[in-house]
Amino acid sequence: MTRWLIACLLVTSCLIAPLEAQRDITLEDIWQRGTFSPRSVPGFNFLNDGRHYTRLENNRVVQYDLTTGRQTGVLFDAATVSAEGFSGNMDGYTFSADETKLLIKTGTESIYRRSTRAYFYVYNRATEVLTPVFPEGKHMHATLDPTGTKVAFVYENNMYYRDLNTGSVNRITDDGENNAIINGSADWVYEEEFGFTKAFQWAPDGQSLAFYRFDESAVKEFTMTNYRNELYPEYVTFKYPKVGEENATVQIYIHDLEADKNVPVDVGENPNQYIPRIKWTLDPGKLVVFRMNRWQNELELLLAEAKTGNTSVLLAETNPYYIDMHDNLTFLEDGERFIWTSEQDGWNHLYLYGMDGRLIRQITEGEWEVTNFYGVDEVNNEVFFQAAAKSPLKREIYRIGLDGSEKVAVADQDGTNSAQFSSTYDYYVLTHTTINTPSTYVVYDRSGKAIRTIEDNQDLADRQKIYGVQPMEFFTFQTKDKVTLNGWMLKPDDFNPQQQYPVFMFLYGGPGSQQVTDSWKGDRYWWFQMLADQGYVVACVDNRGTGGRGQEFQKMTYLELGKYETIDQIEAAKYLGDLPYTDASRIGIFGWSYGGYMSSLCLLKGNDVFKAAIAVAPVTNWRWYDTIYTERYMRDEEENPDGYADNSPVNFADRLKGDYLLVHGMGDDNVHFQHTAEMVNALVDANKQFETYFYPNRNHGIYGGYTRLHLYTKMTDFIHRSLGKEMPNAMKKRPAAENKARQGGSFKKN
Repeated sequence: MTRWLIACLLVTSCLIAPLEAQRDITLEDIWQRGTFSPRSVPGFNFLNDGRHYTRLENNRVVQYDLTTGRQTGVLFDAATVSAEGFSGNMDGYTFSADETKLLIKTGTESIYRRSTRAYFYVYNRATEVLTPVFPEGKHMHATLDPTGTKVAFVYENNMYYRDLNTGSVNRITDDGENNAIINGSADWVYEEEFGFTKAFQWAPDGQSLAFYRFDESAVKEFTMTNYRNELYPEYVTFKYPKVGEENATVQIYIHDLEADKNVPVDVGENPNQYIPRIKWTLDPGKLVVFRMNRWQNELELLLAEAKTGNTSVLLAETNPYYIDMHDNLTFLEDGERFIWTSEQDGWNHLYLYGMDGRLIRQITEGEWEVTNFYGVDEVNNEVFFQAAAKSPLKREIYRIGLDGSEKVAVADQDGTNSAQFSSTYDYYVLTHTTINTPSTYVVYDRSGKAIRTIEDNQDLADRQKIYGVQPMEFFTFQTKDKVTLNGWMLKPDDFNPQQQYPVFMFLYGGPGSQQVTDSWKGDRYWWFQMLADQGYVVACVDNRGTGGRGQEFQKMTYLELGKYETIDQIEAAKYLGDLPYTDASRIGIFGWSYGGYMSSLCLLKGNDVFKAAIAVAPVTNWRWYDTIYTERYMRDEEENPDGYADNSPVNFADRLKGDYLLVHGMGDDNVHFQHTAEMVNALVDANKQFETYFYPNRNHGIYGGYTRLHLYTKMTDFIHRSLGKEMPNAMKKRPAAENKARQGGSFKKN
């Protein structure tokens, strides 16, 4: 090969390489094609042996060896079995305690955020027979009992169970009625705010069944309107208790299968209380019932006798603000102790109690938070948990002795570490991520030795290089109130500190939440990168009231949601606007749900700081939101009138100066379209111009089909029009013909 030809090839390669390494990020790639979607590893269904797990693949339940990744068997194949009404398609499965049976779920349809109904079948692995649980109609929450001989379920608001030995279907309740009485399933507000839908539990011996009964007859109704291309719209009416209004009356019953009777549990006569959890002890004769007052700052664990329903107080806690509910009540096998998590010393920690209710010891302590409880290895007397011990921005995994000694880091790489442990704690799958790297999934053994990598998302890491992404950088600053706040920032890829860039802020800001963490930010990461590429400084700040920094930092917003959060975000905008490379006259802010509430308040109360705001699905007046969430932080309007009046955006519509984009799904069962409709009324009454987008039939997430692409196209255009007094920096250098090549809100790059 001649020197001339070699030189030409080298020049050509140098010209081509930069072009290949600098592709454009488009909205279609992010929200439609899935170009930047990381590969995830679904939750593991670990088997009892602690080494194997199963997955649902192509309507088969396939078994794998965790240490090698090799397939070691097929435990169920839908194509090889038949049963009445079985389509051959599977949506999910669970094992019986002894793993001899599988409960198969099919034909699933959603109800609200967490609730579904479906058909269920039981597969006997020994006989290879598939049996329908209840062929008469779709039912809810089918659950095998601990002996694997019975299945409990809910149908049309009534509790049933099927005896697999006799085939009989037994009805436990008969008073279920739509929008009136619910047995065995949560009402809307419990599902949304206490985070559960299945409202029953089998006793450890399978001879009793504890269940909730909701009487929501007195709860007022809310109606949503869906448009289905019919002559008349579809009206969906459901019970939704708003601030200060009546909740459902909740009772707990224990059904004795042998006696065929329902025993009421004594939870008291106060209608203004909550029962956020029930849990059986290891003794089938004793059930724990959580009882909480309406303001949610007093909690009692009641120990109920299954035969009589009589109760006594096992543990009681109070808090000057409120108590966050959790599922970390864990009974030890000796039947004499249990583990509990609490903020009683101002930080979330683990505690060991006796079954007499006396504190034995605090297991973890320090000015840091336990952020996840993984369980107890009782063979080795060790507790496993996740914590923000190094920094509120990071997460590590630790083990510690039940006696509180020898706290050891299991995984403490910089960033965010989370784990799924096998049933014996001999192995775990570590998920690790940082703000600039997508998740990796690696199998480790008990000694901390890496066994194998399941997924490293290297393809996505390579795409980051190809698309020339810039690193998100953490920063801190101090407000005028001497409060130190954490943030992250993303600068344009051709950043020039001598230029001034518009600022686009993102936030959520709700109680206990965090956006400023050293963890991957999902699809929005790529949208933020696209905006930075187009000439914006993108930033996010966690205000007071957010999590990871102890109770006093999180709960100082009590009774005044929105007040201090707004002050902090305005301070953050001023800090960012004072940087030498930003344009303080072009600062915008965007949030969704609580974030939409916050972006609205920021634009209205900070009208001299913010030029534009996007609010998606915002709360605009706390009096229109649900009881459990709102009253936890604000009590009701009668007790706290100023808290409501001073911190609801609808009351400040007359302060609007900048550009305001208001977006809502009309099928939002959570934050109702009412919030945006009333905000529009207030803006019109104040003669304020604004923009609004509404999405018929879409819920709080506003997704499906082209919906997300449509929404983010609008938001991107809005940002450019509102903050682009001058052309975005990324466009200045481009010829007019190239600027016309803008597609889906992205600008073509040299």
